Amino acid sequence: MRTRIVAAFVAVLLIALPGLFAPLLDRSSCSQGDVEVECPKDPVGPDGTPVSDQFFFMHRPLGVNGSITARVASMEGTITYPPPDHDKIVPGLVPWAKAGVIVKDGLTQGSSYAALMLTGAHGVRMQHDYVHDTAGSASARWLRLRRDGDVVTGDNSVDGVSWTRVGEVRVSLPDTAQVGLFVTSPGDVTVVGVSTQSRFTQATGVFDNVVVDGPDAKWTSSAVGTMGTTDWEKRDRAAGGVESGGTFTVTGSGEIGPVGGRSLQVLGLVLAVVVLVVWSARWPFAVGVLGALPLVEGLPWLTAGRVLLGVGVFLALVAAYAYGLRGFMRRWVAAVVAVGTVVVPYLVALVWPAASWLLVVTPGAGFSVVQTQVAYPQVVWHYVVAGGYFPLPWWAGLAVLGGYAGVLIGLRRVRAGTRTA
Repeated sequence: MRTRIVAAFVAVLLIALPGLFAPLLDRSSCSQGDVEVECPKDPVGPDGTPVSDQFFFMHRPLGVNGSITARVASMEGTITYPPPDHDKIVPGLVPWAKAGVIVKDGLTQGSSYAALMLTGAHGVRMQHDYVHDTAGSASARWLRLRRDGDVVTGDNSVDGVSWTRVGEVRVSLPDTAQVGLFVTSPGDVTVVGVSTQSRFTQATGVFDNVVVDGPDAKWTSSAVGTMGTTDWEKRDRAAGGVESGGTFTVTGSGEIGPVGGRSLQVLGLVLAVVVLVVWSARWPFAVGVLGALPLVEGLPWLTAGRVLLGVGVFLALVAAYAYGLRGFMRRWVAAVVAVGTVVVPYLVALVWPAASWLLVVTPGAGFSVVQTQVAYPQVVWHYVVAGGYFPLPWWAGLAVLGGYAGVLIGLRRVRAGTRTA
């Protein structure tokens, strides 16, 4: 009994320690000249989601009602040192490079917006407030945004005569917003082993037939977010926007979109599972909830609550699964099997992304309770276990683990009933 209680306290500490030490280990800094400063944090979107908001913007004021129409006459780009040889800077557009029209609540990063754009490989898209994306035409180049209060509609056209609605969205905009032309280009992402590499890219959009139905005002060129820091921008092509004879040329880089959730430190949870299984630690649900408290600091309270309860249920189900196994084999053999089928699949998927399917079909699927990452189709990134992304949502992972535990306990009871009959 005493061993099982001590094991419970050890499990709590194992889960909690990575969260307690993470702030001490994460002391990243950035340089401004010879001075080390705190690295900037991601801006936050209207719904509290961490976002990336970086683009070049040629803009002018727009009142409560008005519109902007433009044709993307051309769009080209540059990708710096892409695979396979990493020895050349090549012309080309990454799939989610964007050139289009946008209405935005000022120039502050993270502020509300609605945009209609031509992309590098996904045709026309209408996006708003970072996480929302709607597909338009695959071949249109004429774009129009119309604002009516907080309602913004987007239409696209192949010829500038016949227009097709892409979407109608509601965003929070001030009486005087900023409307105009924008260009951005996210990093070129490739995967080497379990690591992700992202190279600088840049895009240039040429716009003509630009018409703004709104207050008469001068165009202003602004960078939203930081630009001009790369060697390519300093030596070859700087971000910026110019207008000549009614034709606008805009060059920019970066991304407008969500950056996903935080990857939780779960090595301690892995070790806690081993302790729980080997020494049959008491109170597994309470162990999970208490141990996970330091891990969820800084998360939105709904997400934090879901993770806390999820970790508690996960450990309770692991205990039930181990109990079911002990009905068919010796205690130490059951412990080995439980660890091998819960912990090992997670560790394999951690170092070998192609094996993530193991966390779909084995009891290790229960580790998905710690997932706070969200895979957005309009954001290219490497969604793998090493980055905190699991192939199943949290509830489905628990269902898989619970299914194994339920079947084993049921069979154990049937077997016990047969023996006493």
